[in-house]
Amino acid sequence: MYNFGMRTTLNLDDDVLKAVEDLRRAESIGMSEAVNQMLRRSLVGPETRTRYRHRSAPLGCKVDVANIGEVLDLLDEPRQP
Repeated sequence: MYNFGMRTTLNLDDDVLKAVEDLRRAESIGMSEAVNQMLRRSLVGPETRTRYRHRSAPLGCKVDVANIGEVLDLLDEPRQP
């Protein structure tokens, strides 16, 4: 593998520097490698991310929402204790 990287100076905010240092220590790698890994992770496109799936659970409420007027009437009724 050829390394045609460039040398540059970065000013990192304290929280970013801490994250880089934590990764560097955890994986026993240098500062440049840690920054590169973090940047690569941020470049991952949405096609490789886990898709959000909404979970539902039965609540025991049986309302036909096809007739919105009926639903509104039901909501206007006083509650039964």
